[in-house]
Amino acid sequence: MFNFQFNPGLSQRTMFNVKNAFYLLLASYFLLLVSCNSTYTSKKKGYFKIDFPERKYQNFQQEGFPYTFEYPAYASIIKDSTYFDSNPENPYWINIDFPQFGGRIFLSYKIVGGKAMYKLKQANGSYRDSAGINKFDNMVNDAFNLTNKNQAITSSIKDSVMHTPNGVTGVFFKVGGNAATAKQFFLSDTSKNFIRGALYFDVTPNADSLRPVQDFLQKDIEHMINTFRWTNAKITAQNSTSSEVNDKLPEAAKSK
Repeated sequence: MFNFQFNPGLSQRTMFNVKNAFYLLLASYFLLLVSCNSTYTSKKKGYFKIDFPERKYQNFQQEGFPYTFEYPAYASIIKDSTYFDSNPENPYWINIDFPQFGGRIFLSYKIVGGKAMYKLKQANGSYRDSAGINKFDNMVNDAFNLTNKNQAITSSIKDSVMHTPNGVTGVFFKVGGNAATAKQFFLSDTSKNFIRGALYFDVTPNADSLRPVQDFLQKDIEHMINTFRWTNAKITAQNSTSSEVNDKLPEAAKSK
């Protein structure tokens, strides 16, 4: 393998250095062979540990608002003032911010049967206003379509009908994969009030890194929904039962 010739003219010290160099080269070659034949073990990807706050809730009840609910004490409510660079169609659109998580729940309220301005996308990418009527069936279909629009990057979409103790009915969506929003829902009495909610994060969607926060906020969203009430209509058993509301939902929602 290696070809060394003894030279009697070399000094004893020189011979010592040559022998050391030979052994060093031999050891390096041996290590190279071992490293090339060893099994590669990948390291698991890790994420920063998140310290979650203690769950505490406070009441949201603003004068004139058609709804009320309880939300986390570690969140803040901000009035939504823009919609595609325009004003929302009514003053009851709000955002629930979670600054420590970089998350936000967008709540958009619509009056069933009321007039609305829709944004229609043009061929050049711009939007134009279009007047319309908020029909319940159309708003439900819009909620399903908004959930399904990122279907190409989702791993699953599960929807389930909800009936709360306060007589509020709606549909909750759980979206798997790297979708922009993994938690969406809408609530309605089908005759007067309709509200849609969606949880977003101010980061590039990554299901693995966001899962702990999403699971934590899932409980808060459930609490918010279970304490949600309409303040401008009596949603009672004798007025609008859960079964009656469910009958007005589309077949896609009732089959889940």
